[in-house]
Amino acid sequence: MASQHTWDSARKSNIIPLRAVIKDYAWGIRGLDSRVARFALESGIIDEVDPDTPYAELWLGTHPSGPTTLRDGSSLEKVVGGQLPFLFKILSAGKALSIQAHPCKERAKNLHRDNPTNYVDDNHKPELAVALTPFEAMCGFRRLEEIAILIKKHPEFAACISDEAKLGVFLCSPDEDDKKEALQALFRSFMSCPKETSSIQLKTLLKRLQKEQSCDFVHPHEEPPWERKCARAILRLAQQFPGDAGAMAPFLLNYLLIAPGESFYMAANEPHAYVAGEIIECMACSDNVVRAGLTPKFKDVDNLVEMLTYSMGGPTINAGTPAYGDDRIMRYTPPTGEFEVMVITCNPGEDIALPRLPVPAVFIVIEGSGSTDNEDGQRLVMRPGRSYLMPAGCPLFTCSVNANKRGPLRIALAHENQHMDRPTLTSAAELGSKNWSGEFALPAEVRSPSQPGTPRNVRGTPAGKTNLEEKFLGSGNGRYEVPKL
Repeated sequence: MASQHTWDSARKSNIIPLRAVIKDYAWGIRGLDSRVARFALESGIIDEVDPDTPYAELWLGTHPSGPTTLRDGSSLEKVVGGQLPFLFKILSAGKALSIQAHPCKERAKNLHRDNPTNYVDDNHKPELAVALTPFEAMCGFRRLEEIAILIKKHPEFAACISDEAKLGVFLCSPDEDDKKEALQALFRSFMSCPKETSSIQLKTLLKRLQKEQSCDFVHPHEEPPWERKCARAILRLAQQFPGDAGAMAPFLLNYLLIAPGESFYMAANEPHAYVAGEIIECMACSDNVVRAGLTPKFKDVDNLVEMLTYSMGGPTINAGTPAYGDDRIMRYTPPTGEFEVMVITCNPGEDIALPRLPVPAVFIVIEGSGSTDNEDGQRLVMRPGRSYLMPAGCPLFTCSVNANKRGPLRIALAHENQHMDRPTLTSAAELGSKNWSGEFALPAEVRSPSQPGTPRNVRGTPAGKTNLEEKFLGSGNGRYEVPKL
């Protein structure tokens, strides 16, 4: 392996190479198809890649479940003088993660006190994701009106919900608190459905959806894209988790496809399940997860039902905002103080100075190769997967890419939030359900590609623009019409 650094170990202000921690979980991507595996191999964390191992996560941080070390084996926590407030990850998902949410600080303390085996720390875990590949995820509850349509259209789903809960949905007033109460009752009823009932209904649903999705099936009406996406998601989840009623989660949760470079934020007590793809992920320094489905791990349905906010709508999706006067530095800032992420791009024949920060930061090369220099003469060989600590007040650090290279050098950097007053991302609860048009709505226009920092909702409509009015014709047989462009 080429030398990664020339630096004076006595100088604590230099960039310091790190040794990340690798996690393999059943949902990870196997072998060299996993970015986590390739990064681990390049950085020397592993000597070879096992083609049968599902490489799922790469951790950079000080959490006791996977503390990062320096090349000499000393701990990152010792070097920075305590715990970092965040945990930085690369995530490679080959199949769906569990239906889950992360507790707020108060509930995290109670869960850790009462069940330290399954809740290993007492911190909350808001998280931010930036897509490296096209990324599929279920995030936040659908609007109650959407769920009502789906109950009418899919009798198998309806059979897993009590009559009282369904009646609460259909007769709910427009008041937001009443909607949340009705949604909680519906979710509790669905999650409490006896396994015998849900298994039978799931099998019936799958047979019907398979028939409807087959090439020779003639639909009685034109199938809208959101419905096709929902059906195919259920079929795939059921194949990955046979007999798990959680496969019907797309009836309850928004199903999103995130493009590379786009990001979203999940606050505490918001339901989500990542489905497939690879992302940069940053969160508060915690590993607390309350699960309820699509997993063989410990499930805590009662706590999940109780803790959720029942906000309706998905998170904002944002392609980042230029930072420090350079549009090659894209900032992803959540409304929480523990962390923010920057993705820095240096094209062939260019050089770029990394921001000088008053707090410690960690970064990882996610694409391309290049070299570095600073006023102390420190030089590093930058290659994908190699990770580093940038101490607080680090001397100006410049990256450069040879003009003969065919692609850019791209770095992902995480640190304590320095732009709390200018967040680029918000959660569904902070947005409010009225700002979410839902998957039924069609965009009036798409976002201009010349404005990469424009906040937008998950359907691609710029913030502030209105969607076409939804027109539903409900009937006893669940038939309805969708607006046409």
